[in-house]
Amino acid sequence: MATQSPFSLLEDVFQKLGTTLQPPEWAVQETQRRIVLLLNHVLMQEPEAMNRMARQKGRVVLFHWREFQFKLQLTPAGLLDLAAADTPSDLTLSVTEASPVALMQAALAGDKPAVRIEGDVQLAAEINWLVDHVRWDIEEDLARIIGDAPAHGLAQAARRALDTLRQWLTPKRGGQA
Repeated sequence: MATQSPFSLLEDVFQKLGTTLQPPEWAVQETQRRIVLLLNHVLMQEPEAMNRMARQKGRVVLFHWREFQFKLQLTPAGLLDLAAADTPSDLTLSVTEASPVALMQAALAGDKPAVRIEGDVQLAAEINWLVDHVRWDIEEDLARIIGDAPAHGLAQAARRALDTLRQWLTPKRGGQA
C-alpha cells in the first residue's frame, strides 16, 4: 500500500489555496508596505549595505514568484520604497521554484532558491551582495523591547526549534530512511 508524503499533501493544499483564495488588493499592499519597513530596518543596521544601495538610487527591482509580484525602488538614502505598478523595472528576479514546501525546505537547509535574472547585471550583483552579507539580528531588536536575558533565552529556544525543524524536513543522506 502506497502512503502519501505529508509534503505532497501540503503541496496540494498550497496549490488549491493559491488558485482559489486570493487576498484583497488592500491586504497585498499593506503586506508589501510592512515588508519594505522590515527590509529598511535591516538595511539601516548595515551602513555598507545602505552605501551600496544609494549608488543604485532610482533603480527598480521586480521580485516575482508564482502570481505574486513585488516592485521596489532604491532611494537616494540607500533604502527601499514601493515602486508604482506601471514603473518599468531595471531588474527582474523570478523565483523559479513554484513549490512553497520546496522553497521552505531549501531555506531551512541554508540554500538559496533558484532565481532567473533579467536586466541590469550590476544591480543584480548588488542585490546578491545584500543576500550574502546582510542579516537581521532579531535577538538585538528583541533585547531592546524585553531586555538582554529574556531575548537571549527566546533566541536560544527559537534556534533549537529551528534546528529540530531542519532535521525533520531535511532529506536523509547516504541511504538512511
